[in-house]
Formats: sequence, structure tokens, C-alpha cells
Amino acid sequence: MKPSQHDAPIETAQAQPGGSQSSQFQPLGQSQLEPVELAEECALAIAYNGLNQAVMMVSPIDLEDFVVGFSLGSGIVESAQDIYDIRIGGTGSGRHAEVEIANRAFWKLKQQRRQLPGNASCGLCGVEALEQALPQLPVMPVAALPPAHWLQDLRQRIDGFQPLGQSCGAVHAALFIDARGELLLSREDIGRHNALDKLIGALKRNGHEVAGGVAVVTSRCSLELIHKVQRAGIPTLVSLSAPTSLAASWARQHNLNLIHLPRNGPPRVYSPANAAAERAD
Repeated sequence: MKPSQHDAPIETAQAQPGGSQSSQFQPLGQSQLEPVELAEECALAIAYNGLNQAVMMVSPIDLEDFVVGFSLGSGIVESAQDIYDIRIGGTGSGRHAEVEIANRAFWKLKQQRRQLPGNASCGLCGVEALEQALPQLPVMPVAALPPAHWLQDLRQRIDGFQPLGQSCGAVHAALFIDARGELLLSREDIGRHNALDKLIGALKRNGHEVAGGVAVVTSRCSLELIHKVQRAGIPTLVSLSAPTSLAASWARQHNLNLIHLPRNGPPRVYSPANAAAERAD
């Protein structure tokens, strides 16, 4: 796998080519056209060892990071070392990723596909699909909550880590604060799950240590994001939007620190449930 493009500090990064496209709009009631940058979107078909697995709508940037994070976050592989090669192809609105994975991971993937009963209008149905939506994941080791000053003015500080969002909007961001409290890197995408997958993929591909770190998502926090952070081994998740009740309950049951950072007011610690009084300054 090739190294990520974001080894340099994100503060100096510019929106990558392919992240947006020039367009025009007409103000209501006026005749002139105004230029505007719009977030780009494409379909990415992912195949593992030649077996088609998924088609995802993504921002066509940091696609190798996305493939690694998607593979880990979906439980297709247990480790980034199980991914031997990634080949990205295609242009425009249609892209494809050919992924070579370890035989043991591919065998497990094929077994899961055989057990899956299929799709229905209401989504996946059946016991196996329910087990995939609510997987049996190990309880995480108890980790200290981040110091309160790490989160001070965080909403303002992350603006510089969102070049695509600043230039055209319509994208989510996922960011990582390392064990020293420094904003290390960020990934952006039209999809909130995709942004987090890209972040996790970038962390794994670059060998960054996640112990003691914090994942930050600018989107709402549902159960799937909890699963991804848990599988990545990141002990704390901070969300700029409130979590669902199921996400908060799952985090408490699995020792994942879950914090909501409201626009107005102090951070709200949802998990561990009794940790609000233990926050350090």
C-alpha cells in the first residue's frame, strides 16, 4: 500500500484535487450566474480477491485510506496487515478498488456472504444480518477521559483541518487527537461513516499510535460510528452532535469514552456514566 498524502501538518493542507468541482448557480429572482465549488461525489465499487462486496458513494479523495478503514470498520479484516494490496481505478463518477486480502479473511468474508439471507425493502433481514448490525465485540480496557483543556475551543480549532469543508461545504470530517493532545490529522467525505473510515485507514497505514487518543466526528453519533472506533482501538470518541441512546448505551457497556461537545455549554460525558466528576483540567 502506498503512503498517505497527509504526512504534513493538516493546518497547511489545501483541498485536494478531485474533492470539489466548479459549478454555477443563479440567485433566485436574478439573471446572472455566480461561480461556486461543489463537493464531488462518486461511486466506488470494492472487490476483495475478485469478489464484489460493496458499492459506496464517496468523495474521490484518500480512497486507499477509505478502503483500509472500511475493511477494518466493517470487520472484513482484523488487522491492516491482512490487506496485501489495493489497486484504485476508474475516473469521474465511477471508480473501483481491487483489494487483495489474506486467505483467512477472505474465507471468513465468503462464509458471511453465504449466511446472509439477502436484502429486503426494509434493509437486511434475518438473524445473521442482526448479528452483523449488533456484533459481539470485546469490552475495551478502561481508559482515562481526555483532559478538559483538550476540548476547549475545539470547534474553532478544527476549522483549519477541514479544507474541503471550508471551500465548498457538504462534507463531514473525522479528526484524531493524539495522546499529547495535539490535533494530528483529518479526513473529509460526503459520508460521515466514510470520513471516519478514511481517518482510521490513515492512522493504520501511517502506523500512528491510537492508545490515549481521541477520535472527533463533526456528524451525529450513531451506533455504527461507535463500532468503527471500537474496532480501531481508539479509547475516546467526541461527537459535535448528540449520540443516539443506543450509541450511548453500547459505549457504556464496552468502556468506550463517549463525549458530546455541544455548541453552547460544557462537554457532556455519556460514557463512562460515572466519570463526569473525574475529568482532569
